[in-house]
Amino acid sequence: MRPAAKFLAALAAFALLARCGDAANGVKPEVLAIPLSLEVDRFDLAFDQSSPEGLPDLKAAYPYLFPAQFSDSVWLHLLTDTLQQQLRAEVKKAFPEFDPYQAELELLFKHIRYYFPQSRVPEKVITLTNNVDYRKRVYLTDTLLLIGLDSYLGPDHEFYGNFSRYVAQELDPRLLVGDVADQFADRVVPLPRERSFVSRMVYYGKALYLKDLLMPLAPDSVKIGYRADQWQWALDNEGQIWRYFVERELLYSTDQGLAPRFLDPAPFSKFRLELDNESPGRIGRYMGWQIVRAFMERNDVGLDEMLNTPGEDLFRRANYKPPK
Repeated sequence: MRPAAKFLAALAAFALLARCGDAANGVKPEVLAIPLSLEVDRFDLAFDQSSPEGLPDLKAAYPYLFPAQFSDSVWLHLLTDTLQQQLRAEVKKAFPEFDPYQAELELLFKHIRYYFPQSRVPEKVITLTNNVDYRKRVYLTDTLLLIGLDSYLGPDHEFYGNFSRYVAQELDPRLLVGDVADQFADRVVPLPRERSFVSRMVYYGKALYLKDLLMPLAPDSVKIGYRADQWQWALDNEGQIWRYFVERELLYSTDQGLAPRFLDPAPFSKFRLELDNESPGRIGRYMGWQIVRAFMERNDVGLDEMLNTPGEDLFRRANYKPPK
């Protein structure tokens, strides 16, 4: 990293801590002391500045980004297509610099190294455009992190006008680092052993609790991907949601239809009541998060034990009670 870039990254990290105020106290000094520096490679800019004549050099520099099954005609089309050029221009406008995100990613990976010292974290980030493939916004390996910046232009961007609103809501740059944390959580949170609804809620709750540890400066609404009003709705209605689950005996139900109603991404959760349109989707994940938080508050266990505790056992030991 060039000296100027190092200075900008350090300045961005300081600004991140400063704007969080007292929340900066949530970062352990031993985490901050972990040596880690990410190299950021703006492939999106390099590709945009290339030409048909320069394509061979670009392929030689980034062979892993040019699959052999695609002929040069594909890449030449992407270089010259008007819509693709407009897409890259919008990415350049939205991300003229990547330094603030680099600082947040470095802090995330320091936390991963602290809590999971045996896990490898990438040392290089490559930013690119991916034809707005929002299902593959980030790709995390042991050595490399790929980020499709065209899936983070903001929920109201004109390029997302044909998407469902709940899908566009996820295409927010403030969720970028959390998406990377989700990719890591997929590696370390064991799949649920039981088929019950509560076990599946706890599975997602464990992943969200990991974000409590790995992203201590992030607002809870960002960790779960809710707007401020959606987060407030979940807080205000937590007790009512819990009564609904208990009174309808859903907790130990193995009905697979509960996942699309309460766990999967959706415009709203489906209680089949008047309040449905006011609710955010994935409310079961929110409830699972609160169960895991209660478990960690009431039990003297380590992170590894929590992750490997079966969902139903964790639920019983959590003794979760919703706020009144």
